[in-house]
Amino acid sequence: MTRSGTTTPLPLPPVAPEVFASAVESLTTRLRGRLDAAVEVLTAAPVTAEGGTFAVRCGEDALVTLAPDPSGTVTDTEQAHCTCLLAPRCLHRAAVLGACPIAVTEPARPVVIAPSVLSGPGAAAELTGAVPPTEPGCSAGPDRSAEPDHLAGPGAGPEPAHAPADAPTGPTAAQIRAATALWTAAAAVLSAGTAGTGAVLEAELLRAAHTARLTGLHRAEAAALSMARCLRTTRDPYSPGRLTELVTALRELLLVAHLLKAGDPEPALIGGVRRNHRPDGSLRLYGVCREPVIGADDLGGVVTHLLDDDGRWYTLRDVQPGGPARAGRAGTALVAIRSFLSDHFRVSRGGLIISGATVSPEGRLLAERGVRATFAAGRPWSEAAPATVFARPLAESAAVRFPASLVGDPGGAGDHEETGDPEGAGYARPLIGCDVEIAAADGEDLLVRELPCGGDAFADGRPNPGGPFRLAPAHSHPALAHTANFRRLGACPGLRIRVLGRLDPDRVTTLRALAVGPVPGTEATLRLPDDWQGRADLGYDVLLSDHFPPDIPSPSPPSPSTSPGFSSWAAPSADSPLWRVRRLVELAVTGGRRIAAESTRGNDHDGHTAVLRRSGLVTGSDLITALGAVAGRRSLDVFGRHSGADPDQYATRWLATAVYLAAAEASLKHGTWPGHEHADTDTDTDTDTSVDTEDSRSIDS
Repeated sequence: MTRSGTTTPLPLPPVAPEVFASAVESLTTRLRGRLDAAVEVLTAAPVTAEGGTFAVRCGEDALVTLAPDPSGTVTDTEQAHCTCLLAPRCLHRAAVLGACPIAVTEPARPVVIAPSVLSGPGAAAELTGAVPPTEPGCSAGPDRSAEPDHLAGPGAGPEPAHAPADAPTGPTAAQIRAATALWTAAAAVLSAGTAGTGAVLEAELLRAAHTARLTGLHRAEAAALSMARCLRTTRDPYSPGRLTELVTALRELLLVAHLLKAGDPEPALIGGVRRNHRPDGSLRLYGVCREPVIGADDLGGVVTHLLDDDGRWYTLRDVQPGGPARAGRAGTALVAIRSFLSDHFRVSRGGLIISGATVSPEGRLLAERGVRATFAAGRPWSEAAPATVFARPLAESAAVRFPASLVGDPGGAGDHEETGDPEGAGYARPLIGCDVEIAAADGEDLLVRELPCGGDAFADGRPNPGGPFRLAPAHSHPALAHTANFRRLGACPGLRIRVLGRLDPDRVTTLRALAVGPVPGTEATLRLPDDWQGRADLGYDVLLSDHFPPDIPSPSPPSPSTSPGFSSWAAPSADSPLWRVRRLVELAVTGGRRIAAESTRGNDHDGHTAVLRRSGLVTGSDLITALGAVAGRRSLDVFGRHSGADPDQYATRWLATAVYLAAAEASLKHGTWPGHEHADTDTDTDTDTSVDTEDSRSIDS
């Protein structure tokens, strides 16, 4: 919702999912058909905010008023009023609530859920345990110890034996019904596609997400809310499309709902409550580097990464509207933590001592009440927990970053700060560090070889570098120094540098470099100023000629035991034939079932399947063929008339294809890193075994 004639978002308050779902459910069938058009008309409606109350003029006789609670969120249906005669079952009220952003929900408390809410006719009410776990990331399940005796069922008595505390018990009957409702809502969205998904289907998805929240299905609820936000972004003409994020959220939701409604006892499917936590005692943090941020919606800023003595990562985030220009200025901007005031440069080179710290689930340091921060001395990279940052080969880091199993990965929407791996629960995602030798420049990228890990790598003379991979700049915007620094580094083949960055999820064997530093034990490395603390942030610090050694040896010749050359290892993932599978998966999400069926008819589809089979990806070829066949299939009633398509079968086929695609791409990204030992050079041999046999067949069943 925007002001008339501009693209500036209005400050409408967020709305709880159940509030919008209740407003849509109260509408008649005729009004539901007009809801999408009403929301679109409201993009030019005047909005006034006064005293914490928001008023939206929807016509001469209709004024919708929103009165959020002290937290700034509309959490109850009584906080939204309309002056028209049909209120509260009016179109204006539902349209305004549909134009508001979706609120981030808090963990639900134990409640007694009526059978009608769970869509289970005749089911007895159960006390579900949506109790927050004692630690972030722990699974939350039903608390049977707090269940009243009259809810235990007839004949209930003391059990003769108790299962171990860590034994998986599986979802309860209420959770299975909630998962079934989520599956039905997500399947309906998939059949309609983003082009055909309106506010009514979105409200059904939010209602199912609210029911999942009440039953303690935290991971499924998070996936449903992420999917709903992606759908709204897709419908907003002023927001950039995030198709990959939407596909990931839909795959996560369907996979979790499918396994839960089948009674899978895996605790990771339940998920945990993500909440702020306070570490015991004071935090002693050391600055590591600064990362420029250029995001969607004209956001820009900086994230300063910090590390504690145990190797856990934290971030200081300063991202606001302003775009690339603000990202370029934010590197030296002031940072405030309550009464503490400094700048990002000093914090990244120095350190902090924080008492009463409050940390978000993503590892962000929050300036909450009672937090006290003091500036402290920093450490060079060689002393700041090197065993956890620079001692792990890239192949092992790729295995952690791109896991083959999707069941244990709670990250649904692909945010760069999501903590999908267990070691990052409640903390920021670790950065990847390694020592490399520059071999050559390739456009804006650098072709490098990984040096052996360990502090004594240069004790016996010049070590033999490992396999090659690609270094790419984190950003290419001219307001940042990445491109200039990469140009200087590329002009010095044979230079050895220590790199810190992130693995690129969209390119094979590519590391997005954030900062560089000298490699200990060698002269052919950088010589940085003392006040830089032995590292240079590639987005802000400009490397000069004085920072390079006068004599740089030529690059080491490739070893016969390593990869044959750069062309075979450093190719982008777009060269893989898997893009043909991804094309159909994404087309089914955007266009719906009918477009998916049309795209698999004709010679183009036959050509795609032939290429996949010639490449050894037989499973992928079979899956897209089956998906196209199911998309165009319609059942007949007893009179021979078309009775409509089965959304469950279509959703199951799409999910099997999406799971295969995600696991195959993860296997490709992991397996092509230098140093990874392949059991078989055929890519589809691995994916056939792990994806088709385990995941796809279990989904089809």
